[in-house]
Amino acid sequence: MNPLKHFSRLLYIIFLIASCAISTGARGQIGLKNTVVTEQIKAELMAHAPNGITPGEPVWVGLQLIHQPEWHTYWKNSGDSGQPTTLSWTLPPGVLAGDIAWPVPQKLPIGNLANYGYANTVLLPVPLTITPDFKPNALNPELLVKLQASWLVCKLECVPQDGEFELRLPVKGSTAGNGMAFETAFKALPSPLNVGSHITLDGHTLQISVPGLPASLQGQTLDFFPETPEVIETAAQWTQRWQGALWTAQVPISPQRSSSPTEMPLVLAATVQGARVGFASTAQVSGSWPPVAAPGSTQAAVSLSNTLPAPPPANLPTTLWLALLGALVGGMILNLMPCVFPVLAIKVVGFTLHAHDPQRQRLGGLAYSAGVVLSFVALGALMLALRSAGEQLGWGFQLQSPLVVAGLAALFTVIGLNLAGLFEFGQLVPSGLATLEAKNPTLDAFLSGVLAVLIASPCTAPFMGASLGLALALPAAQALLIFASIGVGMALPYLAASWSPALAAMLPRPGAWMNTFRHLMAFPMFATVVWLVWVLGQQTGIDGAAALLALLLGLSLVIWALGLKGRSKGLIAIFSIAALALLTSAIGQNVIKPLEPAQTSASTALWQPWAPGKVDELLAQGRPVFVDFTAAWCVTCQYNKKTTLADAQVLADFAAKKVSLLRADWTRRDPAITAALARLGRNGVPVYVLYQTGRAPVVLSEILSPAEVHAALAGLTL
Repeated sequence: MNPLKHFSRLLYIIFLIASCAISTGARGQIGLKNTVVTEQIKAELMAHAPNGITPGEPVWVGLQLIHQPEWHTYWKNSGDSGQPTTLSWTLPPGVLAGDIAWPVPQKLPIGNLANYGYANTVLLPVPLTITPDFKPNALNPELLVKLQASWLVCKLECVPQDGEFELRLPVKGSTAGNGMAFETAFKALPSPLNVGSHITLDGHTLQISVPGLPASLQGQTLDFFPETPEVIETAAQWTQRWQGALWTAQVPISPQRSSSPTEMPLVLAATVQGARVGFASTAQVSGSWPPVAAPGSTQAAVSLSNTLPAPPPANLPTTLWLALLGALVGGMILNLMPCVFPVLAIKVVGFTLHAHDPQRQRLGGLAYSAGVVLSFVALGALMLALRSAGEQLGWGFQLQSPLVVAGLAALFTVIGLNLAGLFEFGQLVPSGLATLEAKNPTLDAFLSGVLAVLIASPCTAPFMGASLGLALALPAAQALLIFASIGVGMALPYLAASWSPALAAMLPRPGAWMNTFRHLMAFPMFATVVWLVWVLGQQTGIDGAAALLALLLGLSLVIWALGLKGRSKGLIAIFSIAALALLTSAIGQNVIKPLEPAQTSASTALWQPWAPGKVDELLAQGRPVFVDFTAAWCVTCQYNKKTTLADAQVLADFAAKKVSLLRADWTRRDPAITAALARLGRNGVPVYVLYQTGRAPVVLSEILSPAEVHAALAGLTL
């Protein structure tokens, strides 16, 4: 065949197709960008104007969403999670868009949660009002409709999506090509029910009564959808009954509702002769709303999950004694945690300095122990007070604050520089304070105990987790006894050593070696600073970590300058202090600035981020779930992550048992993670939990071993 002739025929075919498309558009609607297709959904902007675009005539537009199997989007009240679809219109002058006419939704139960939304195909119609002010172009009479739409499409995971759409609707002639789709959507709308619906508040329950429902519904079980979000316990059990033509229901109120309305629009729905029908009514509310439970309160925690264990009775002495024993043993083991090593280095230096002065050594041991115990009690009291005020906090909460992390980094930098011999504290403080410190060496021991608790508290040693979790369910006095017991356990080894003549006799005599040993102990301090800078980087990003390093450098310059001698000291000190002040002013805000969402590192394909309801969603699919509750500031967490949880055989066992792996990052404060830990009877990390449908969660040890993980997985039933 002649190539030129073949090319001419191809051009002719393309011309015919284009002509047909334009001809069809002239009779109906010409789409510019009226469709967006993703892996989960097909979204299409449609229009329906059977009588043309003229004032007073009905014109409808709408977004049709065709979901892939098992995916769904959300109703105007999305339920326990999710987000409604939003439509933002751009229209010419004289054309006004109404609200979405929401079709009757479905209830979508997901584990212990429930959402309201749509699967398969749904069209969200919106009426357009054409006013006399609408003046189309005489040469090209058409109505340009632009839409910016956003929707959240979910399966096991959720994907936020959006799209821009355009339609040009001819002013003259009918635009009725989508009539069938709109007719189906209109049939799915709830019919208005002008009856005296009423809601009476009875404690924590809504007593709902709706009269006058059609006879075809009477006696049937109805679905109930409140349009006001975050008022009821969406997934909770509720009851309904018929009294003749009167439908009544008792629905539990959410203890953390977001509003106390005086009237509530609601939709009732049922299936009649194979068709879904709904009726909309507005119920007047009478009575007094119950108080809203503060986040983190016992009532709120119970509402999050029916699996929350009941608090143990306070009058069971056996339970309390076991908790105190666990706290004591856990406090002793805490001395072996990596996060405590730097503080122990300080104590070893002090121990060697006073090894052959028994009286001073014993006073130092008592003072250190007092600092540890009182600090544990004070920290526990602060946490309990903040939780009772509504804060969602757990053990180690202070390191969830970037400001505290930065302050500790500065403190350990100063201590490290002192141990390295760059300066002596007597050079920086007034002589009166230096003399006071020399006369009161026990003050140093007490403060080192305070410091030990501050840096050690983020760690949770074996036996501590259950005791700390129980402390939150006990009266304040008994809870503080548990915190004091942890302090006694942590201080006990050092206290015993300080009162042991045999140990003192084993230590070498003071000499020049002690100066070298002191300098060596500076390096654990600097290693702690490295860790704290890394923790801050997890909280505020690379800019925050870099800003902290710059400020620590400026602080070191100031300390060096203040330790100088001679005429140059004053000038250099003033310059260094000014430089530090300038740095603080310029970049200090980066140290406490929250990490932007775009900077958050994505989870690997193996470990997915934990989210409220995620465990229940996976369990509903028949998959066991392993959750790693962790934090960047938890050294034990990082150790387990790099060893047991990175072990090839452990990962292979997870894969063989088809276990879903979730990681709950508690580096910054997260009330949802705090509540999840509370349901497990814990309030600190690390916590490792294996979930399986129909069985109680299995909580593993804080110091995780491959053998323990293999043993837990062996108990799974496939």
